[in-house]
Amino acid sequence: MNKQQVVLVNENNKRLGIAEKMKAHQDGSLHRAFSIFVFNPKKELLIQQRAKTKYHSNELWSNTVCSHPNPGETYPQAVHRRLKEEMGFDCRLKKLFHFIYCANFTNGLTENEYDCVYIGKYNGQLKPDYQEIMDYKWIGLKDLKRDMVKNPEKYSAWLGIALKRINNKQIKEILT
Repeated sequence: MNKQQVVLVNENNKRLGIAEKMKAHQDGSLHRAFSIFVFNPKKELLIQQRAKTKYHSNELWSNTVCSHPNPGETYPQAVHRRLKEEMGFDCRLKKLFHFIYCANFTNGLTENEYDCVYIGKYNGQLKPDYQEIMDYKWIGLKDLKRDMVKNPEKYSAWLGIALKRINNKQIKEILT
């Protein structure tokens, strides 16, 4: 069985090499990642509850999809691949911004990611892969943000960071 690999980068997203995914998270190496935020016409965000089997942040609620591009794969290829794999649909996606964050977890792993954020709209059928996610729901941003303040332990570390940078104008643009 082939082990998954991630692309190691510097703070300018310049490729430095590749590493086995688990080793990169054990070492805290900066690597490429992406986060997808998909909204429906009611401006509700599709969030997912990560599967129990995830190596970190398992059972936490997070954005629509979050993952890593494979070596040799572009961000656009990766975001569409993972959206189809995890949630069972595809849609037009637009890159909004990127950010770097580092989060340490109680199991000794570290997320140190150059995270590119994509936004999209969708209003059709979902066919989620329940080996990847436990559950999903559409939720209004006000309700989500309120619950994130009240129950921060229920959410992934990167969700709040990215969500603070997505504004109503960007959501409106993607929905029109």
